[in-house]
Parts: sequence; structure tokens; C-alpha cells
Amino acid sequence: MSFEAILFYLLVIDSVSCNLLVLFGSKWYTQHLRIFSRWFPPAEGWALYYLVLVLWIGTLLLRLNLI
Repeated sequence: MSFEAILFYLLVIDSVSCNLLVLFGSKWYTQHLRIFSRWFPPAEGWALYYLVLVLWIGTLLLRLNLI
């Protein structure tokens, strides 16, 4: 397995967990992680954009036969 594939899978896990946190746990996130929620507020727009970008990178890696 290549370095790019490992990095891609880590980004997929991060982006999916980010979207799940925004959709289902934004109240918990703002209550328990106040310092991070000031810098990184739970917003659906940027989380979805992040997931789309990661999936686009995945399709590029797939076309290059690196995954």
C-alpha cells in the first residue's frame, strides 16, 4: 500500500467523522470542546465541502491506480 493511499484513507475517515459530528453532535462539540469550537465552528457547509474534496482526490488517485 502506498503512502498516498494511506493518507487518503486517513482523510476519508476524518472527513466522514467530521460530517457525522456536524450532523449529529454539534451541541456536544460546542459544550465539551469550547476552545476548538471557537476556531473551528461546526458548520455543515465546510464539512460537506471537505468531504467532496477528499472524494475528488480519491477519484484522482483511483485514475492513477494508486489505490
